[in-house]
Formats: sequence, C-alpha cells, structure tokens
Amino acid sequence: MLKFSALMLLSLAVCTVINSRAMADDAKPADSVHSFCVKSLEGKDVDLSEYKGKVLLVVNVASECGATPQYAQLQALHDKYADKGLVVMGFPCNQFGSQEPGSAEDIRTFCTSQYSVKFPMFAKIDVNGNDQAPLYDYLKTSASDHSNIGWNFEKFVVGKDGKVVARFKTRVKPDAEEVVKVIEEELAK
Repeated sequence: MLKFSALMLLSLAVCTVINSRAMADDAKPADSVHSFCVKSLEGKDVDLSEYKGKVLLVVNVASECGATPQYAQLQALHDKYADKGLVVMGFPCNQFGSQEPGSAEDIRTFCTSQYSVKFPMFAKIDVNGNDQAPLYDYLKTSASDHSNIGWNFEKFVVGKDGKVVARFKTRVKPDAEEVVKVIEEELAK
C-alpha cells in the first residue's frame, strides 16, 4: 500500500509540474497538446506526449445532454480510424446545464452500457472559467476561434504534431463530412 501511495504522489507531482510548466506566465507557452498531463477517468495521470504521432479528436462530453447521442458517432469514428492513428478523447464536463452530474464510475457505466464506448475517457473537468483545465485553455487559444466553449460536445481536431487544426461546435456532428475530411487529411500526413 505504501509503495502504491508513493507512486501515486510521484505521478501527481509529475503531472502538476508538466501542466505548470506548460502554462507558466514566465515560461515559453505550450507549443502543443503534447505539453500537458491529464487525469484518466480512473484517476491516473496521462502524459499527452504519449500521443505524439496520433491524430486526436478532443471532445467535452456529458451524459444528460441533447447532444449525448453523439457518443455513438464518436465511437464509430474510433472503430473506423483507431487502427489508422485516430484517438478520440472524451472529457466529461458539468458546466453546461449540470448535464454531467455523475461520478467517474457513473460516467464509465453510462458510456459503456449505453454507447459501448471504448475510446479514452478522462476525469471530469471545467472547460471555461477560472478553474478550466490548462489543456482547454491551450485548445481554445490555439484554435482559429478563441471563444469559450459554448456547450457540450464541442470538438477539436489535433494533428500528429499536437497542434490544433480545426474546431467544430456542438451542432456539427462527429461524423459530419467536414469533420471526417479534416481527420482523414490529418491521418494521411
């Protein structure tokens, strides 16, 4: 137990240092998504540098939203393109109409039982405001549209180099022609 706790504390410290360095005012600003560390839905640190060379579809998700059926399209994209290098990443967020009120276990159960989600899911975060995740600050400021996230299921396509290449609002479904076109172009690079 002591060994596990020490490893968890070390992991937390590493993730904190990575994110602090990526967002420090006096440091060089983060130059890619690969500069960040996030928590998995199970609470483990995930260094996003592990995804170098992959195309990412980063989405803020919620279980009780009118757009929640987009989980099916996200999973279909994962099924179709994962072996070609696409990683769909779900980031639960409760900032919009309290539409993601559950615990990590509730979220995992819902996603797997209702939509058979197999793509990586991460810990619940804020995507706007003072407590926004550093990753989302980077995504918004790196996209051509720097505005706050407007609702659940906004999508960012991130190229193999970790840079934002496109942003799509909630109303644009994950399998929309314009989203698939960008994903396929990035996978072909």
